Amino acid sequence: MLQVENLNAWYGRSHVLQGIDLNVEAGEIVALIGRNGAGKTTTLRAIMGLLARSAGAVHFDGVEISGRAPHERFHMGLGYVPEERRIVPGLTVRENLRLGLLRSGNRGREAEVIDGIAKRFPRLGERLSQEAITMSGGEQQMLAIARAMVSGPKLIMLDEPTEGIMPVLVDEMFELFSELKNCGTTIVLVEQNVEMALEVADRAYIMDQGTIVHQGVGSALLADREIQERYCTV
Repeated sequence: MLQVENLNAWYGRSHVLQGIDLNVEAGEIVALIGRNGAGKTTTLRAIMGLLARSAGAVHFDGVEISGRAPHERFHMGLGYVPEERRIVPGLTVRENLRLGLLRSGNRGREAEVIDGIAKRFPRLGERLSQEAITMSGGEQQMLAIARAMVSGPKLIMLDEPTEGIMPVLVDEMFELFSELKNCGTTIVLVEQNVEMALEVADRAYIMDQGTIVHQGVGSALLADREIQERYCTV
């Protein structure tokens, strides 16, 4: 579904990504892990077309998208939830969800889509009329994911979805990732909780200093003592 070949990216003169190659098959959860500053977030931003300068080939659903604008990639079914969440102050949970529908093919099915979200995210269903920024950090993260899901993406990229949320919600969040996969959503997951990421991932890529240094089946990487010592304590 997603093929990235020789992806390079720069911030000013800094060459941040240096020849990234990765592949994501439909129905997989693929984790992208590594220490802070390894280039994980930059990889997602480059795939989404959000960087001023990048090079390389990105194919999504069989189509070359490297020259396409972010909103075009969104319309093709590529979803992205950035680390910052970007919950809009002053708007309710329902109104934030409606923002995800504005440029979506699901716009005409608003009531049906939001009802479906309320069933999949019961915490949000109970708070549709609540101002979104008054919710906990974990609930806001769920809203950010739900807002991306309302457009019906084929693949969704999640950047540090469990950062800063209560431990009790971390388990719930990872259960959600498995549920989304079981419902047919493909996921690329950037996550500092390496052990849980490898437990839920079908495959994983390990990044260091802007390059892919290792890749493999999630469970095999989790069982690798060297990987555990080097990355699972991050």
